[in-house]
Amino acid sequence: MNRRCLLSVSDKTHLVDLGRRLVDHGFELVASGGTARALREVGLAVTAVADLTGSPELLGGRVKTLHPAVHGGILAERSPAHLAELEQQGIGPIEVVVCNLYPFADTVAREGAGFGEAIEQIDIGGVTLLRAAAKNCAHVTVLCDPADYPLAGLATPAERRRLAAKAFAHTHAYDAAISTWFAEQVEADQRSFGGPHPDLPARLTVEAERSQVLRYGENPHQEAALYRLAGTQLPFTCLQGRALSYNNLVDLDGAWLAIDPFDEPTVAIIKHSNPCGLASGADVIEAFGKALASDPISAFGSIIAVNRPVDVPLLDAIGKLYVEVLAAPGFTPKALDWLKKRKKNCRAVQLDLAAPHAPQMRTIRGGVLVQSADTRDATPDAWTVATGAVDADTMAELVFAWRAVKAIKSNAIVITADRATVGVGAGQMNRLESVRIAAAQAGEKAQGAVLASDAFFPFADGLEAAAASGVRAVVQPGGSIRDAEVIEAAERLGVALVLTGVRHFRH
Repeated sequence: MNRRCLLSVSDKTHLVDLGRRLVDHGFELVASGGTARALREVGLAVTAVADLTGSPELLGGRVKTLHPAVHGGILAERSPAHLAELEQQGIGPIEVVVCNLYPFADTVAREGAGFGEAIEQIDIGGVTLLRAAAKNCAHVTVLCDPADYPLAGLATPAERRRLAAKAFAHTHAYDAAISTWFAEQVEADQRSFGGPHPDLPARLTVEAERSQVLRYGENPHQEAALYRLAGTQLPFTCLQGRALSYNNLVDLDGAWLAIDPFDEPTVAIIKHSNPCGLASGADVIEAFGKALASDPISAFGSIIAVNRPVDVPLLDAIGKLYVEVLAAPGFTPKALDWLKKRKKNCRAVQLDLAAPHAPQMRTIRGGVLVQSADTRDATPDAWTVATGAVDADTMAELVFAWRAVKAIKSNAIVITADRATVGVGAGQMNRLESVRIAAAQAGEKAQGAVLASDAFFPFADGLEAAAASGVRAVVQPGGSIRDAEVIEAAERLGVALVLTGVRHFRH
């Protein structure tokens, strides 16, 4: 009896090459529906599943492979008892199963896809084939990814176990996509009847694949790895330099956040996920110089993010400054060559600035917190000028400061001048201390500068400290029960005060 392979695939990539290889290895091909047609079109002999089972496909193809002649052949152990039972029932063993599933996720992601169309992309027989073959991986090779087709008929026991794990991951991700979509449909039904309408799903299923094992986590005694969401590609690539560490990746995310709101050439210099310098300029060289001037001491060992491609003139400007990571939407060949020769340990990371923001997740003991990304940009037309006169240039500076403070850990205060940070107070337990730190760092540069606070001033003391440093205008959310006290202090001290009605906590 020929060795037997069952094929039932939605994605027909490399199917013909696989079929020919299997025939060369002495396999009888058994296939269903469109898979059988594709193989026959190139002259390969194929046994239809219906001929194997003695039963026609039913219900427009909804029932094809759900039959003992199929699953008995897949699930049988190669023991004398099982083989004898198969022979008694006239069933032959199946050695290889090649199957991938209907494109459910692609279908529901397409605009305008209806409920009925989505339902027809819920694979039943394919999932059952994969699970059966994976369960019996001691004897059966299961292939759900065309990249693994070269192993057909040649897999070792260890490879069969790996392929089984891959098949279970494939069905797990598939079921997760279906359950998430169904939960969304249920919530849509509830909304149509006036029920609850949360923006985040009632059921959260996250499928991620390990992309890289990291040397360690935040500290050497912690294990760590980088995972990417299943079905996606990481939106950044390390082009040169050492492998990114856990802390590099955390800081890279903070650097990306800092440059994200800006269209003009902008540079962020990041330490411990906070910008120690952030500036916009006529070009990235000017922006870098202004950002570095904000805090040149903290810039040592930093991550630098740029929203323009990197060329040699910017690298010359960075010079001998020790930089862990340089991130940008692109690097010229000459820039990469420069880094390879003169900063070989500096990681050059290419960013996909158009990558969408994923929901933010943070684990706590016993649970997971999820929130939508804070992508809200400055909306000065909706702001309220509570005190003073704010001309166009001052408002533009306040917009820059408001975008900058959004990237800083709370309690966050930023003082800016000429579209550059000159003082940053981050992560303090009270807002007054953040003002003092930012003002001390700014020194004389605070004279005539503006200040942004990520949340409201709970007391007038923070604003009074800002005014004492020389700040002429402040932007903050407002909304404190003591707003009147803060506004009175601004009027008394001659500080223009603008209220956004929006806060940007970043814990």
